[in-house]
Amino acid sequence: MSSKPKSVGDLLREFREHRELMRQELSKVIIGQDDVVEQLFAAIFTRGHCLLEGVPGLAKTLMVSSLARIIDVSFNRIQFTPDLMPSDITGTNVLDEDAAGKREFRFVEGPIFTNILLADEINRTPPKTQAALLQAMQEREVTVGRTTYSLPDPFIAIATQNPIEQEGTYPLPEAQLDRFMFNIIVGYPTADEEERILLATSRNERPEVSKIFSARAVLNIQKLVHSVAVSPFIVKYVAHLVRATRPADERAPAFIKELVDWGAGPRAGQFLINGGKAVAAMDGRFSIAVEDIRRIAVPVLRHRISTNFQAQAEGMTNEKIIRRLIKEIPEPVVPKYAAGATPPVQESGG
Repeated sequence: MSSKPKSVGDLLREFREHRELMRQELSKVIIGQDDVVEQLFAAIFTRGHCLLEGVPGLAKTLMVSSLARIIDVSFNRIQFTPDLMPSDITGTNVLDEDAAGKREFRFVEGPIFTNILLADEINRTPPKTQAALLQAMQEREVTVGRTTYSLPDPFIAIATQNPIEQEGTYPLPEAQLDRFMFNIIVGYPTADEEERILLATSRNERPEVSKIFSARAVLNIQKLVHSVAVSPFIVKYVAHLVRATRPADERAPAFIKELVDWGAGPRAGQFLINGGKAVAAMDGRFSIAVEDIRRIAVPVLRHRISTNFQAQAEGMTNEKIIRRLIKEIPEPVVPKYAAGATPPVQESGG
């Protein structure tokens, strides 16, 4: 006797409960950082990549490795250094000789062949090696020689960079920055959180996290999140918000024209909608609200606008500009009809 298939509402409620279990498990090893954790979840459930920025010692690596254990997927970490070569990431062909003396090339996979890849201090390696991630992040495949190899599914790249050390670093080019769904700032803990961290580490506690999802379950959740409804109302709001970051656009506010050199491209709108879907699904809802877009607008747009000298002189950071923009961009007007009137009906052809 076949069981009754679950409705979308049932699946979303189940997902919300499991997502809460994930948060509880991660809180065993990571104290605080609620916004960072939510954005990491949103990226994983929408196949997005993340760029984490924060000073050393904020448990960025521990956060990512613990998350990989909770969802029970493969995890590799690459420490980016100035002498790292592209083949150290993607893999290389080696010449093998069998017992009969026959020689042939065999491909040895690099650490990029994993579900979650942590690219630690990505701005410490030259552009040639940074570019080895470009194809992987966009097409989820790598090409070595004349052969293209598919990466495991899911594949999520999470990169970190230290914002305070500039000597000996290579800033990521705009084309690569644009492929990161979120630019997540990992800040200092609060006073209470820092005391809890010190107390836990002084006891030498090493809590173990439980597995909540599998790789297959993550793929199913990604499909569920992708199916979250997006109304034309939301699309119009997202398009207006993204276009308003461009100083050359006629609808851009005056302060954008004064403080910004160039704004976000169409990929920003795609990531805003995907992020909004993840936020709605994690809340157990099957449709996006404008507030969902506003919640993830800063990490999506932060690395997609370039400010000019005037903005720097006035102390206007990218984040301040985006938050001001969110307040100024109104929600689209929904057509209303007079009391007792009925909306026009389209006549069907034929």
